[in-house]
Amino acid sequence: MLRRRPPDDADRVPRRERTGFSPFAMGAIALVVIAIIVFFGFAKHVPFTHGFRVKAVFSSAVSIRPNSPVRIAGVNVGKVKSVARQPGTDASVVTMQIDDKGLPIHKDATMKIRPRIFLEGNFFVDLKPGTPSAPTISDDDTLPITQTSTPVQLDQVLTALQQNSREDLQAALEGYGTALTAKPTPAEDAAQDPSVRGDTAAQALNKSFDYAPDALRGTAVVNSAFLGTQPDDLSRLVKGLGTVSRSLDRNETQLQDLVTNFNTTVAAFASRSTQLSATVRDLAPALQTTNSTLTHLNASFPATRAFAKEILPGVRETPATIKASFPWIAQARPLLSKAELGGLAQDLQPATADLSKVSDASLKLFPQADLLSQCVTKVFLPAGDVKIQDGNLTTGVENYKEFWYALVGLAGEGANFDGNGMYVRFATGTGGQVVSSGKVGVKGGGDVLYGKTSNTPVGTRPAFPGSPPPKVSTVPCKDQKVPDANSAKTGPADGSSTSAAVARSAAATRSVRAAAAKAVKSAGAAAKGKPASGSGAATRSAAGHGSVISELLSSIDRIRSTGGAAKGGGTP
Repeated sequence: MLRRRPPDDADRVPRRERTGFSPFAMGAIALVVIAIIVFFGFAKHVPFTHGFRVKAVFSSAVSIRPNSPVRIAGVNVGKVKSVARQPGTDASVVTMQIDDKGLPIHKDATMKIRPRIFLEGNFFVDLKPGTPSAPTISDDDTLPITQTSTPVQLDQVLTALQQNSREDLQAALEGYGTALTAKPTPAEDAAQDPSVRGDTAAQALNKSFDYAPDALRGTAVVNSAFLGTQPDDLSRLVKGLGTVSRSLDRNETQLQDLVTNFNTTVAAFASRSTQLSATVRDLAPALQTTNSTLTHLNASFPATRAFAKEILPGVRETPATIKASFPWIAQARPLLSKAELGGLAQDLQPATADLSKVSDASLKLFPQADLLSQCVTKVFLPAGDVKIQDGNLTTGVENYKEFWYALVGLAGEGANFDGNGMYVRFATGTGGQVVSSGKVGVKGGGDVLYGKTSNTPVGTRPAFPGSPPPKVSTVPCKDQKVPDANSAKTGPADGSSTSAAVARSAAATRSVRAAAAKAVKSAGAAAKGKPASGSGAATRSAAGHGSVISELLSSIDRIRSTGGAAKGGGTP
């Protein structure tokens, strides 16, 4: 069995020569670690660091001291770290540390020093973090004195109410009450505005409250602007006033002139007090209009700024453009002289005056032309587009086309075939029906033309009403109905009643017989060598057509015996 040899004395190391921590060092390190753990356990704060801090300027710190609580809606969200005097002023700067649950704080936040309950004692800082729409403040920012306030102490109230102060206050209140309730004298009442005449000062003041909201709102905005936004705004304002005052003191003569001129100006206003009162009354609507105008103007500024930026390159090029335009101006100047365009403009002046008169007259012409064009568009043209339904004679085309077809036919019938000029030729037929044209001529005068046809005339469409239809002048042409040509009634062939047609047919028969007899007589005279009355041409024509005359006479007798003219003959 093997055994281990015990170490020799030479292999042993003395304790004082050993390396590593001594028991004292280990104990000291343990104590430091325990102290740090205890500190973090009770302080809950990392040394050499701090949380979110904000400063506020108060007119008086009252009894605020370090570790005084900071509350939002009664909940502790921080504590006061320090209180110091603001350099050069009588105000106090309070530094507070705010926990995360009290953040964020906005730039319009307010702080008030309030007393705690009796059992708590002392004061606390009441913080209102501001509106969410406002920007937030950063760490170590300062709220100005305009956003802080302090409580009124009881000693301040007692000091303000000394006996002489109370007597003065009573006298002031009594005088104020008398001024509000006293009735105005007739002379004083005449100088007042009509809306408050006969009213006391209190009644007039109550009426002024109707206009107070808008006025006070504007005043509040102005006062808020006067307060400033930074701690030194008021001091800078006072400093600026001091500079102005020193300048006025150095320029005493100019100040005297200013006072004199101001007195003159005020006197001028006083002499126009009535007009000034009317101006002040009209100032409210003007301010409302101005406010709306400024709102629209403010809305246009972004576009204006963008336009100004975009136009800068063009503005930079403007000097070069102007320089380059000098040769053109040198050429244009002679062109605009009196010998050139200037003289032409002078010559055109009379024509321009006449043109202006034409323009004035066209203001009356154009509405009438518009009515005419609407009448043509809404009545004339739609009436021309109607397709006339005429039984088996229907063409199936618009009636305005039928009109042009008729003109083409007339143009063909009226062609020049001899030296007598253009005239329309109609080829008449034969038959047992006699038709007449009525008197052909101006205003019903002239001769009646007769003809014969084998078919009975159907009638006249539209039926002749006996007189022109009445004109409706109260309804514009454009608003009248489109004529319905297909609903027109068909009248007698001669355009009158049947009895009138019979009478005209008999008269026509008699006229034809008389003409025939005259023609026969002329023909007989020509056969014997004796000229008859009338032209030679008519005599020769009648002599050469004896058989036609005989046939015409026989037809007339047949018509008279059968009453054919009464049944269907007449004027087409």
